[in-house]
Amino acid sequence: MKTVTLQIPDYLDIDEKDISLMLAIQLYDKGKLSLGQAADLVGLTKREFMDKLGKFEVSLFGETLEDIERDLLNE
Repeated sequence: MKTVTLQIPDYLDIDEKDISLMLAIQLYDKGKLSLGQAADLVGLTKREFMDKLGKFEVSLFGETLEDIERDLLNE
């Protein structure tokens, strides 16, 4: 496993857990990690990670709200 060191300015008020969560969500959203892998990366259960996805407006199903709306309009 790789270790990454990143200097974050204090004014951003982001802790290591938040950064790890944001990274895991992005990797999941881009298809680089499965749901279980992303949850493990940040020490959450799959259910807890699924809840976090919603808070960051990332679809569990890989589709954005716009994608779904477009599909509905094209029916």
